[in-house]
Amino acid sequence: MFKIATWNVNSLRVRLSHVLQWLESESPDVLAIQETKTTDENFPEDEIKEAGYHVKFIGQKTYNGVTTICKSPVETIATAIPGYDDLQKRVLAVKTQGIIVLNLYVPNGAEVNSEKYHYKLEWFSKLHPFIKHLQSEKDHVIILGDFNIAPEDQDVHAPEEWKGCNLVSQAERNELNKILAYGFSDCFRSFNQPDKSFSWWDYRAAGFKRNRGLRIDLILASNSLTKRCSSSYIDTEPRKLVRPSDHTPVIAVFDL
Repeated sequence: MFKIATWNVNSLRVRLSHVLQWLESESPDVLAIQETKTTDENFPEDEIKEAGYHVKFIGQKTYNGVTTICKSPVETIATAIPGYDDLQKRVLAVKTQGIIVLNLYVPNGAEVNSEKYHYKLEWFSKLHPFIKHLQSEKDHVIILGDFNIAPEDQDVHAPEEWKGCNLVSQAERNELNKILAYGFSDCFRSFNQPDKSFSWWDYRAAGFKRNRGLRIDLILASNSLTKRCSSSYIDTEPRKLVRPSDHTPVIAVFDL
């Protein structure tokens, strides 16, 4: 069994106890984390290693940052999109247990047609060739993280309210669909799931309590792995903790 998860923790320093508690209780083979919001010098590497895990990370002060935590030894493939001059730390590709794991913190986009929205689309245009390259290695590939895109209207608590907005715009969904067309599947949607299953809820207006959320944290598996995926689910328990992240873990399990 191979268990992999993604979780935007919205500051690893603030949520470190939550992460360590979750690692102990859930024992994933891989946990991909986004929005660590810490420099490499201040990364809590020792605490994670003391929990029995190997870890790779790339970060910056205050914003962004990704880390991939693994039970087995792990090697770094890339800490950025090759050939793309981007100061924001959003990408970490590693290999563990014969699987390439691409951890992404996709730009939010702010508002449709804003400068940040166009940056998001440009970022995807640079990402696509890298994904194709990883696929060409003939290894199993998993792409996961905070995509900041709700794939379909069923992944949005109130589709009519969100229609045409950032995170659900057709241009963003087209970029996600391109990745799927390369030969990847959304693990969560490979199984029957409860209605209104979300991975993010706004802190404001009692978003979590009212289940006004979005499913924007995804695990995409290459076709060679999809047929071995035995389950995928969202763990909402960490969202109930004191001072939680606004996201919660998404998990996929494979029979390997």
